[in-house]
Amino acid sequence: MPRRGTLPTVLTGVFITMLDFFIVNVAIPTTQRDLHAGAAAVEWVVAGYGLAYGSGLVLGGRLGDLFGRRRMFAVGLTLFTLASVVCGLAPDIGTLIAARVAQGASAALLSPQVLAVLRTAYHGTAQARALSAYAMTMGLAAVFGQIIGGVLIQADLFGLGWRACFLINLPIGVAALVMTGRVVPESRSADTVRLDVGGAALVTLGLVATLLPLIEGREQGWPLWTWLSFAVAAALLIAYGRRRHESPLIDLTLFRERAFTAGLLTQLAFTMGMAAYFLIFALYVQEGRGLDALQAGLIFTPIGAGYLAASLLAPRLTARLGRQTIALGGLTRAAGLTALLVAVAWDAPIGWLVPMLVADGVGMGLALAPIMGTVLARIAPRHAGAAAGILTTAQQVGSAIGVGIVGIVFYGDPSAGVAGAFRHGLVYLIVVTLAVAALVQVLPRTAAPARTPAPAAT
Repeated sequence: MPRRGTLPTVLTGVFITMLDFFIVNVAIPTTQRDLHAGAAAVEWVVAGYGLAYGSGLVLGGRLGDLFGRRRMFAVGLTLFTLASVVCGLAPDIGTLIAARVAQGASAALLSPQVLAVLRTAYHGTAQARALSAYAMTMGLAAVFGQIIGGVLIQADLFGLGWRACFLINLPIGVAALVMTGRVVPESRSADTVRLDVGGAALVTLGLVATLLPLIEGREQGWPLWTWLSFAVAAALLIAYGRRRHESPLIDLTLFRERAFTAGLLTQLAFTMGMAAYFLIFALYVQEGRGLDALQAGLIFTPIGAGYLAASLLAPRLTARLGRQTIALGGLTRAAGLTALLVAVAWDAPIGWLVPMLVADGVGMGLALAPIMGTVLARIAPRHAGAAAGILTTAQQVGSAIGVGIVGIVFYGDPSAGVAGAFRHGLVYLIVVTLAVAALVQVLPRTAAPARTPAPAAT
C-alpha cells in the first residue's frame, strides 16, 4: 500500500533524471569554453546520456521485477547521485562525458521502477491520478529544465557556474533516498524472469555503433571507419533479431501489429526533433543572440507555457479527435517552427519570437501528452506492457539519435554562422515534425478490443 510520501518520492527520481537530459543545454556554451571542448564532445554530453538511458531501460525494468522495485530504485538513485557529483567536479570533457553516460545508465535502472511502483501500489482512480502526475512531471522537467539551468548558472552558487546544474542533484538525491526506505513499498514480479544480458549487449553495442559515426563522422571528414561502424550496427541488430531467448528484451512479435510499428516510428520521429531542438535553440540564443544563461533559460518560458496549457487540454481533445490530436500537435509545431525560421532569417528582435515559441510549446503538448496512451490503446492487451517499455526506450534513443543528426546539419557549414546553422537545423526539425503528423495516420482508427487472449497453440 502507498504512503503519503510515496508519490512525491518516486516522482522526484523521475524529475531529476528527465531534468538532467535538458538542463545541460543552456550550460553547453560555458561548459565548452571552460573545458575546451569541441562540437562533437558537446553532442556526446547530451547524446551519451540519452543513449545509455534508452538502451538500458528494458533491462532496468527486468532487474526491478527480479530483485525488487524499491531496491532497484534506491540503487539507481544512489548511482545517479554519485554520477552527478562526478559530472559537477569533472576536470575535463572526457570525464564529463563518461559521467554523463554513467548518469544515463543509472537513470535506466531508476526510471522503470517508478511506473512499476505506481501500477502496483495504486489502483483505480488513484492510479490514474498518479500516472497523470508522472506524465506531467516528465513534461515539466523537460520544458523547464533550461530555465532551472539558467537560474543556477546565473546565481553562480559558491562560484560553481555550470557545475551547479549537476551538483544540485546531491541534496535532492540524498533526501529522496532517505525517504525511499520509509515510504516506497517493495514489490517484484510473480513470474519467473530471466535476464537477457546477451541481448542487452547486442542492442546497446548496435546503438553505439550507430551513434558514434553520426557524432564523430562530420568532424573527421567521414573516414572509412564511420561507414564500417554503420555496417557493424546493422549486423549487431540483425544478430539480435535472429537470437532466441525465453525472456527477450524486445518481443519481435510486436512488430506484427501495425499499431506498434506505426507508434514506434511516430515516437522516434517526435523525440528526434525535441531534444535536438532544445540543444540548437539554446546555442542560437546564447552564441547567436548574445543572451546569458539566465536569459537563455527564460526564453524557454513561452515554450513551457504553451506546453503546459496544451497538456491540460490534450485529454479532452483526444477524447474527441483520437489520434488526430497528435497530428494536430505535429502540424501546430511545424507551423511554429516555420514562422521561427522566417523570423530568424529576417533577424527579428528576440521578443518577436515569443508567439512562435508558444505555438511550438502547444504543438509539443498536443503531440507528446497523448502519444503513449493513443498508441497503447491500439495494441492487443497482452502486449501492452512490453510495448510501453519499448516505446519509452524509443523516447531516449530517438533523442540521442536526433542530437547526432542535428549536429551534422547544425555544424555542417561553418561559413553559415550561428544563425545560418540554426536555420539549417530548423529545416530538419520541420521535416521530422511533419513526419509525426504523417505517421499517425498509419495507426489503426480504433483501439484494440480489451479481450482475453486465446491460449497459445501447443
